[in-house]
Amino acid sequence: MPARRNLQLLVLALLVVAAMLVPSVGRATGGRYAFAGGTPRQQAEVVRALEASSFDWDVVPARITIHIQRGVSAHATPGQIWLDADLLDAGSFAWGVVQHEYAHQVDFFLLTPDARAQLLRELGGTSWCSQADVRRDQLGCERFASTVAWAYWPSADNCMRPQGPRAARVARFRKLVSGLIETDIRSTGGGH
Repeated sequence: MPARRNLQLLVLALLVVAAMLVPSVGRATGGRYAFAGGTPRQQAEVVRALEASSFDWDVVPARITIHIQRGVSAHATPGQIWLDADLLDAGSFAWGVVQHEYAHQVDFFLLTPDARAQLLRELGGTSWCSQADVRRDQLGCERFASTVAWAYWPSADNCMRPQGPRAARVARFRKLVSGLIETDIRSTGGGH
């Protein structure tokens, strides 16, 4: 009987340790998307990444195709996301990148020019997203996507953690985005 009790305690301890190793999960819904490529494990990482965020990805009114390929740089165009299979093989380290790229879909489908201008003032940057001669970190669209990834999944595991003064504005950013998206959904008839 003592051996059985010890085994039960060992199993319980292992379950507790395993639970502590899993990154925190948000309350969001995961969006509408289909995969093009990737292994079941890589696709599952994308699902876990979107579920970890508390952002409601379902507000994006389009079905997104998520392409998983080896050696591709992560990027997004309207309705499309490309992710590197090697990055997804890294597990939760990739989650911030997945969220960042999906946040571009929020920009593409929900933000108006006025909303982008307001976000550019809030986040700083040189232009929103269209100037080829501007460094990527100075583009408002990149700052927006990274800040969405961090603000809705502020985990130590998130590679999108902002540096400097922007790090302290999470609550303000979330309130601003919520207001802009709700306004845009009402004015365009988009969303659910």
